Amino acid sequence: MHKHHPDNERIKHKYFSFLKEAMRQSESTIDGVAKAIARFEDYNKYRDFKLFHHQQAIAFKNHLSEQINQQTGKKLSKATLHSTLANLKKFFEWLAREPGYKSRLQYSDAEYFNISRKDMRIATTKRSTAGPTIEQIKHVIQMMPEHTDIERRNKALIAFTLLTGARDGALASIKLKHVNLLDNSLFQDARDVNTKFSKTFITYFFPVGEDIRQIVTDWINYLKEQKLYGNDDPLFPMTEIGLNEKKQFGAIGLKRKHWSTTAPIRDIFQQAFEGAGLPYFNPHSFRNTLTNLGKIICKTPEDFKAWSQNLGHESVMTTLLIYGQVPEQRQSEILKQLAIPQRDSGTDIIELAKVMIQQFRDAGIQV
Repeated sequence: MHKHHPDNERIKHKYFSFLKEAMRQSESTIDGVAKAIARFEDYNKYRDFKLFHHQQAIAFKNHLSEQINQQTGKKLSKATLHSTLANLKKFFEWLAREPGYKSRLQYSDAEYFNISRKDMRIATTKRSTAGPTIEQIKHVIQMMPEHTDIERRNKALIAFTLLTGARDGALASIKLKHVNLLDNSLFQDARDVNTKFSKTFITYFFPVGEDIRQIVTDWINYLKEQKLYGNDDPLFPMTEIGLNEKKQFGAIGLKRKHWSTTAPIRDIFQQAFEGAGLPYFNPHSFRNTLTNLGKIICKTPEDFKAWSQNLGHESVMTTLLIYGQVPEQRQSEILKQLAIPQRDSGTDIIELAKVMIQQFRDAGIQV
């Protein structure tokens, strides 16, 4: 049986080019679209897209809902169903406008890829993502060895993530010149650093302790003074693989190059947390940790606005809605505190309410 259809391959190539060049979608997004289309083609036995009919969409939707996730052993999540079917819907809507297809396809047939409203609510519900506590992170760092260059790098990597809240893509691409120890800042320059939405901004070190800052400082000084690294060299060099003392291939030191992917960074985090006897928290979860710290430290709306900007957010609402979930234990503590009569309560709450209302208006939401 054929594993592809020539006409399908040609039109898919055109669609992927449209997503990249016209819609400015990232490679990872396009990969997700390609995976969704490949799933449909495989189920549909690689029939020509010109033969698409809404019954195919219904049948595939039912088929997909019965598929098993190979990692969990359970049925595919509602979020996976939603993203897969939504990508297919957009593809066939686009296809129905293309020459050679618009006379063969019904634009409305793509609507049959929609999932039920109930499943849609489940798939799109925002769920809180837990982050480690400051104490847990510091315990992990304390437990990490630092005898070799690789171990020193790994320890500094986790300390730097707590100090700056940088995403893993940025961590893999930061150069020494981007860190200013005199100003206690990180210049996330999108020309060099892989930032979200290619945004350029400055992050000032978060107040997480002088011990954390010192680990980062010692690492930078070691790279510059002992390893003779320059400004354009990576802050966190990749691991060099070669023949070790036992004449076996393995890690032999650091290579003066950036990591090409973020997978090694997540591996370092996983090994560090598991080595400290704690559950694994990925680099991105540290942003939840810092947001929770900010809610405790910040005393005014202006304080929290500055904290939000330091995470790279233009809007305070982004910080609150995405990272601002109050942990259940803290929720209990706050409610107990609120039950106690307060004397001078109003000013900060009113000011914060004003900021929130303005943020809604700026986002086009009527209040």
